[in-house]
Amino acid sequence: MSSTQTNPVARTVASTRSEMTEIILPNDTNTLGNLLGGRLMHFIDLTGAMAAYRHSRTNVVTAAMDHIDFIRPVHLGDLVTLKSSVNRAFSTSMEVGVKAWAENPRTGMVAHVASAYLVFVAIDNDGRRQHVPQLIAETPDQIRRYEDAMRRREHREAEAARQKEARLATTAQKEKAANQT
Repeated sequence: MSSTQTNPVARTVASTRSEMTEIILPNDTNTLGNLLGGRLMHFIDLTGAMAAYRHSRTNVVTAAMDHIDFIRPVHLGDLVTLKSSVNRAFSTSMEVGVKAWAENPRTGMVAHVASAYLVFVAIDNDGRRQHVPQLIAETPDQIRRYEDAMRRREHREAEAARQKEARLATTAQKEKAANQT
């Protein structure tokens, strides 16, 4: 097997798809019998990491949960199915989209309950960033998600720069106040 087969330059969105299903048990719920939001976030993180791992073929760490929408509650006894795929690969990071559906196993009714975007960074065993393959978006929906991921990245970077400026301004104000006393 050649090195390009084991570590290709690019992979398709379809090759990153991951799915998991969980049954919601009493330990997963709040006092109303609904799935805890943090538990759903845990499921989302796991499913997203699977897609990122499939794409990068190396260790991945969660860098950000960029956005999450809790659309409706998930009830005790429901089956929750989560599906993920990489939306876009950058140099060492990947944006992954995750959608969650709840199924009432008694009625068969299925409802979309949550969606999220996460950013994962590929790392080696020593924690150093690793380059990831490019992503090939093939369908119109994949291409839309690919383009939208760049807009979200630009927004994250602008927000990080704004926060850095605010921290610097706060530090400068504190230093000025300390020097006046």
